[in-house]
Amino acid sequence: MELHLIIEGKRDLAAQVYRQLSEAILSGRLAHGQQVPPSRLLAQQLGISRKPVAEAYSRLSYEQLLAGQPGRGTFVNAPPSARPAAPRAQALAAAAALARWKQFDNPLRKFAKEGRAQYDFIGGSPAAPHFPEDDWRRAVNAALRAERAHRTRYSDTAGIPELRQAIARHAAYARGVATDAAHIMVTNGAQQALDLLARVLLEPGACVAVEDPGYPAARQLFASHGARLAPVPVDAEGIVAERIPRDARLIYVTPAHQFPLGMPMSEARKAALLARAREIGAVIIEDDYDSAFRYEGRPADSLQSMDSHGLVVYVGTLSKVLMPELRIGYMAVPEPLLEALHVVRHLSDWHSPTLTQHAAARFIEDGALLRHVRKLGAVYATRREALQRGFAGPLAPWFELVPATAGFHMTALARHPLDIELLVRLARRVDVGLYSIRGFYVEQEALPGLVMGFGAIETLDIAPALARVLAILQEMDT
Repeated sequence: MELHLIIEGKRDLAAQVYRQLSEAILSGRLAHGQQVPPSRLLAQQLGISRKPVAEAYSRLSYEQLLAGQPGRGTFVNAPPSARPAAPRAQALAAAAALARWKQFDNPLRKFAKEGRAQYDFIGGSPAAPHFPEDDWRRAVNAALRAERAHRTRYSDTAGIPELRQAIARHAAYARGVATDAAHIMVTNGAQQALDLLARVLLEPGACVAVEDPGYPAARQLFASHGARLAPVPVDAEGIVAERIPRDARLIYVTPAHQFPLGMPMSEARKAALLARAREIGAVIIEDDYDSAFRYEGRPADSLQSMDSHGLVVYVGTLSKVLMPELRIGYMAVPEPLLEALHVVRHLSDWHSPTLTQHAAARFIEDGALLRHVRKLGAVYATRREALQRGFAGPLAPWFELVPATAGFHMTALARHPLDIELLVRLARRVDVGLYSIRGFYVEQEALPGLVMGFGAIETLDIAPALARVLAILQEMDT
């Protein structure tokens, strides 16, 4: 890569080099500690002799804007005052469109911006210390070897065949999903799957039925595509199917572990939901974000496995099982949607990184994913039990847990009126991260409660953390 300097004519060459380098350093365009090319190389790049470059370097070194390090080279030595120049404010024709995006902020984004507390009950964050580094390293090494035959080539928009086949087998084994590799599309996380589906299914003004309370990132994504949201209440069995509007084109649900309340959708409610979708011709998105971890009862059928009319798109993710940074999501797509999704994926970002795909395929095929799920499931079960003991014991006068059979968060609902936002603020002062469910509601009256994630907190830390919460509650009651 060449250093961007422009030489005009053949006069004052040293001055030209000096002036442009000093301006770049003092403006912050060249950052402190950045290496500059050797004088001979820069002279070749500029098409001039080495002498004027050496003279410019010498002057800059004298002024302490460059510093030589023996055996390493010459580096920028920017003064503390050097900062990138702020661009002049300019009225933009798109100002209203840019301002519109501010309305789509949601509590999950706010949570990500906040620093983690010592004892943090944030939801959706897997147990990082238990990530199977050795298994993943072997999978990545195998992926590097597999990549040799495919470098410099773009890949299939739906994903490499090996990963699609591995995902199809895994989804069938773990969740009973009825699909094959040809109907699997690999995405950059489940969120991209939702975005692609919105692109092909929605037009401005189209109605989308969403759970209330529900996942705000999905809700706002649909709204960003111009959809008209229809928040539908949930009860102990899941979304109330008869309340879904007749003009709904898309229905978004989390049947295995309702987000954020946590209860599973009953079999009768699943059947009612499928019947309602058939009646109005709507596509259902089944977001199965964390049901890999189950603790009690027999495994429930996925909604997709009960669908005999090709109306359900099953969306899954490995982010909640492995780590969010990998951004590996997928969807099992009914035939009528497949071609449109291939087209829009090609227009969007073509395909997911193939190195990660090869690694994930090897990781699944070697059995490492199932081993990790079993190991982590045991860890989460212990943490879940510790959480249940705390809420069944000292915290019982204030909260009750919503029954949940899967995932790695539970929701605690207040038994009587309670200032949850105050509790959250006071808990942060004693280094406990608590998270209100208020921001997940749209039209339904928000119940006072907390989302209690147990992926990011160690088992032995749960009791001490809940003891701090108990002390705050006792103070609030006085």
